Amino acid sequence: VRLVESGGGSVQAGESLRLSCVASGITVDEDGLGWFRQAPGQEREGISCISGPDGTTNYADSVKGRFTISSPNARNTVYLQMNDLKPEDTAVYTCIECTVQAGKIFYNHDVTGQGTRVTVSS
Repeated sequence: VRLVESGGGSVQAGESLRLSCVASGITVDEDGLGWFRQAPGQEREGISCISGPDGTTNYADSVKGRFTISSPNARNTVYLQMNDLKPEDTAVYTCIECTVQAGKIFYNHDVTGQGTRVTVSS
């Protein structure tokens, strides 16, 4: 299994970025793919997951309404559209295998990419 992220960068508060994750060996419809982030000196935070043949999406409260996860083919490519970015969104964002059970997201930290850095300036 291999996950490769791209799309990070530096932006001003209020701007947008779109992250991409291309996976090999796992797919959205059979396994589930999502994102977590980790800011310097902070705990990692799972933020979103898309899974199942219908592409069911789930979000952490901290990004709900601003971030959108999608997979155009429910297969091996996942996007994270991040709008209205805030300085507190500054972190390394990493693609990860995930599942959703009873409305709760479970992240498999044994299957992740290398991460892409997002910096938001005020």
